[in-house]
Amino acid sequence: MSYVTNILVAGIGGQGVMTAADIIAQTAIRAGHDVKKTEVAGMAQRGGVVTSHVRFGEHVYSPSITPGHADLLLAFEPAEALRWAGHLRTGAAALVNTFAQTPPVVSLGLFEYPDAPLEQLARYPISVSSLNAGDMAIGMGDRRLVNSLMLGAAARHLPFDSGLLKQALLDHFANKGGKMLTLNEQAFDAGYREPGKI
Repeated sequence: MSYVTNILVAGIGGQGVMTAADIIAQTAIRAGHDVKKTEVAGMAQRGGVVTSHVRFGEHVYSPSITPGHADLLLAFEPAEALRWAGHLRTGAAALVNTFAQTPPVVSLGLFEYPDAPLEQLARYPISVSSLNAGDMAIGMGDRRLVNSLMLGAAARHLPFDSGLLKQALLDHFANKGGKMLTLNEQAFDAGYREPGKI
């Protein structure tokens, strides 16, 4: 097949955006795909916007997704989902963490946080699913679990077996110790069960 799958991962620094993109890319490699990935981190350590493009298929020649061609938007923050919705093709899927996190450019008064970003997102010709990964991660005892929750939810939208994605996640965290490994596995499973349409 010559078709290339285009995944756009977006969020705020500290949410695990780049880690999630790395794990998706690693899974695609294990599934036998050619993979290209790029990322942009704007003040990532200070909560700035972070995006990563992951493209995989039989042959991939560029790491960048052309606007209007993304198949899946994995958005770790609702305003970022709205910001990047224009990159999705008609009929594509957006998976959104509904836990809002105000970036510094908003708190500094440089930009305004959009009103009702999820309602605005619903106007696009795409399929939208959501989960409150922020609250779920806090409930599980570690805010850093957001990326594992989002990967679990994304497993339903990716063109390879969810077990392959889960194993890549566990391999990534294998050196973090038994407790963290168990928590990330539980978060992946919880994310896989959770998302629904909005």
